[in-house]
Amino acid sequence: MRLFHKVTAAAAAAGAITAAGLTLPVAAQAQQHSGGAYLSAFHHLRTVGSTVPGNGDVNPYGIVVLKHSVGRLVAGDVLISNFNDKKNEQGTGHTIVELAPGGHRTVFANITAASLPGACPGGIGLTTALVVLPGGWVIVGSTPSRNGSVSTSAAGCLILLNSQGQVNQVWSGGAINGPWDATAAAHGDMASVFVDNVLNGTRAAGGKQVFRGTVLRFDLILYGSNQAPVVTSTTKIGQGFAEQGNASAFVLGPTGLGLSHGTLYVAETDTNRIKAIPAAMTRMTSAGNGTLVTAGGKLSAPLGLAIAPDGHILTVNGNNGLIVETTPGGSQIAARLLDSSGSPKGAGALFGLAVWGGHGVYYVDDAQNTLRLLH
Repeated sequence: MRLFHKVTAAAAAAGAITAAGLTLPVAAQAQQHSGGAYLSAFHHLRTVGSTVPGNGDVNPYGIVVLKHSVGRLVAGDVLISNFNDKKNEQGTGHTIVELAPGGHRTVFANITAASLPGACPGGIGLTTALVVLPGGWVIVGSTPSRNGSVSTSAAGCLILLNSQGQVNQVWSGGAINGPWDATAAAHGDMASVFVDNVLNGTRAAGGKQVFRGTVLRFDLILYGSNQAPVVTSTTKIGQGFAEQGNASAFVLGPTGLGLSHGTLYVAETDTNRIKAIPAAMTRMTSAGNGTLVTAGGKLSAPLGLAIAPDGHILTVNGNNGLIVETTPGGSQIAARLLDSSGSPKGAGALFGLAVWGGHGVYYVDDAQNTLRLLH
């Protein structure tokens, strides 16, 4: 299935969806904060288990806490996508693993280019773009490379899998160009999936910073677990985000996405900023590169982003291993060191994270190829 940038009347209907991220219970999204920082309740770090499957894939990126059991998906488990293969080449990983809270690991999906029912330009390199829709439908992004460098990368695709880990559809073409992260919201038989793209002009820039990163909204109709969702429209709701090829990080661009009360928050890694796209569920036009929420301060290459139950914005830094908590008003009110490995400490260790309600925050440690929990 090839997706092209067009807006249809169905998008207006999809705009009525209640904003509720699928990695967080709806009730938790609606809770109001009683004061203080969400992170202040957690004081312990625990390694849950290794994210490395039998084929040796490393560099865990995307992460989703499962809320419902369906098919091979077990409520309370965590899905994780791997970006690198066993040779540690970026943009070549092709597995999604499932870890139980006790650390037991299974392979949910092993996706190869030969197994795809449609074209995914460049092949397979699974990114942080990982969401689970009602009915157990999993969407994962692929931003592949032939040799681990952004110079040999390609536009990639979005891959739809059923709850058994079987590929059902491939979405490519149009405005899909390096899908890097994703978040989703659903209500009834409608859903919206938000995806940012990081390869618009990045390869041609040869390592120079360009401002062409985009955010897309895919509006879908849901049909339960036995029939695949159908995309009704694709709308570009953001553009002009900073992108830059990077030898060690592959690409720096708009990364973490989180939805709260209709506003989509974007971690702009290359400028140390968090941006906001208002009316993300309903808007029919681009908000440009959004409005500034916060910049600098404790932010240092913010990558993964998640929304806490109190509506605060959590981001993890790619440069120093910190998790930072920011209010919707832009105040950076807390920071915690999650990884101290490497030199400088924590550099290159963090990427995806997911809030586990009031229990803590799951995150992937790329330096150790593990799933960890702040609790």
